[in-house]
Amino acid sequence: MNPNTNEPEEIRGEPELVMVAKPDVKLRARPEGLTSAANADISPLSDVLDEEGATIEPLFGATEERLRADVESVASQSDTDVPDLSLYYAVHTDAERMESMAERLNELDAVESAYVKPPAEPADAVGEIEVGELNAMTPTDDAPPVNTPNFVSRQGFLDAAPEGVDAHYAWNFAGGRGDGVEVIDLEWGWNFSHEDHQHNQGGVVGGTNSSNDNHGTAVIGEIGGDENDYGVTGIAADANISAVAFSMPTARAIRLAADRLARGDIMLLEIHRPGPRNDFESRADQDGYIAIEWWPDDWAAIRYAVAKGVLVVEAAGNGDENLDDSIYDTKPSWFPADWENPFRRGDRDSGAIVVGAGAPPPGTHGSNWGPDRSRLGFSNYGRIIDAQGWGREVTTTGYGDLQGGSDKREWYTDRFSGTSSASPIVVGALACVQGILRRDRQPQLSPLRARELLRSTGSPQQDAPGRPSSQRIGNRPNLRELVPRARETQSWTGVQFRGTIPANSTRRWFTWGWPAQWHVLWSVVPTTPGSGGPQLSWNVEVERATHENITYWISITNKTGSTIEAEARYAVLGES
Repeated sequence: MNPNTNEPEEIRGEPELVMVAKPDVKLRARPEGLTSAANADISPLSDVLDEEGATIEPLFGATEERLRADVESVASQSDTDVPDLSLYYAVHTDAERMESMAERLNELDAVESAYVKPPAEPADAVGEIEVGELNAMTPTDDAPPVNTPNFVSRQGFLDAAPEGVDAHYAWNFAGGRGDGVEVIDLEWGWNFSHEDHQHNQGGVVGGTNSSNDNHGTAVIGEIGGDENDYGVTGIAADANISAVAFSMPTARAIRLAADRLARGDIMLLEIHRPGPRNDFESRADQDGYIAIEWWPDDWAAIRYAVAKGVLVVEAAGNGDENLDDSIYDTKPSWFPADWENPFRRGDRDSGAIVVGAGAPPPGTHGSNWGPDRSRLGFSNYGRIIDAQGWGREVTTTGYGDLQGGSDKREWYTDRFSGTSSASPIVVGALACVQGILRRDRQPQLSPLRARELLRSTGSPQQDAPGRPSSQRIGNRPNLRELVPRARETQSWTGVQFRGTIPANSTRRWFTWGWPAQWHVLWSVVPTTPGSGGPQLSWNVEVERATHENITYWISITNKTGSTIEAEARYAVLGES
């Protein structure tokens, strides 16, 4: 607790030292010591750990054999590449010794890389473009009325597009409140005893809950606030909401959540951390903070979840960063040799749905943050951003500035903000769609299909002075467009993946989970300009992966003497 305010301390994770072992070493870490299944000499690694008084354990929380088996199982079921989670280790030592120890580890033959991750944080502060903190609300001293008023009229994000996501439209459908959909929020603390969180709440299913719980309480209120005649109503009130706390390494928490979810369920990452702009330094204003998939182990964990068919919704971060900037292409010397900037997607696409923060309609709660759906000055932006939600003036549970008093179970706020408030709106919209599809007995949206629909539907981003729409945060979801597109059985088109093909060579991709009743045509188009003749050719092969699903294997041949970029486009003509 803060001794000056009697409020919980600011939430901030711990720095993490992650080690990646070389695959051919087949390292095994046990409480009794280290061994090598390949009989490699790992005594130098043991010596360094002993000298430093440090220990290591598999980062993802199981034995290497179990992790490898899980990865192989997911890869075989999804027909996609899954990173080898068994190679990652958490190194336990004092925070002030992590950097020097990483240097020593990187000198060892058994180690592919070792790196220190700066402490992760919820997106709660703001940089120089806008004055004042985000989510620094304090509860009013006034005792609440005997019966909490109904605040739904203040939840403009529920309303019809373009102002809101038109949740009311989705609610007209069976399953349209997220019925049967599991959602796990990952951050630090939640108040599941709140009066508006009494139904369809699974509680904390992993990690240790923090007493600093306003942020998480606000998030789950947006998604799953109870449908009743008081307080707020969540976008997807019938979805089952639970939580995993980042009281453990962030990548481990992501994997734990993924293993509790089924295909089509949703995971929300309410987290960002300091990036290279300010030399990975933690800052009060969180300037330069970025989405966590930039770090190799977090990327691997997200990729694992996506391969399981889980929709991973990731806050873009509040660092006012252009994620297209070349600074993010520069590989830190301590990252693994095969690391590439995931913000470019392509071969390094995590599969996550990345969310930016847009302005609410002017006049909301008497405020004006700029044109509706324009980028808020703190929000990160770039081509990787898939969709936006309200980044200011979100009415939800927690904090107590709208309704306060002595009992935090009755607290509500009018001012939840940031990519933290934007991301749950996208989660809620997706949960509505998945609930409808489940009740219709139609296939769930895959992660890539969900992302494509968010990009091709919705209310477009608008310009603001100094913040043009070219600083991409994407569209605000519109369920009146999104639901029919997700349910349609007529034709639609999209881009499934992009990739790089070296000169005079052939590369092969596969894409899985296509319903067997769909009629799908494929084409491949170069995105690198060229003249004088054909640049590429392609061939499509088909696998009946399961009774219900098809896997397409697409081989692309570069017919030129230079590396080219290409995209694979599909056209679904309907279904049988």
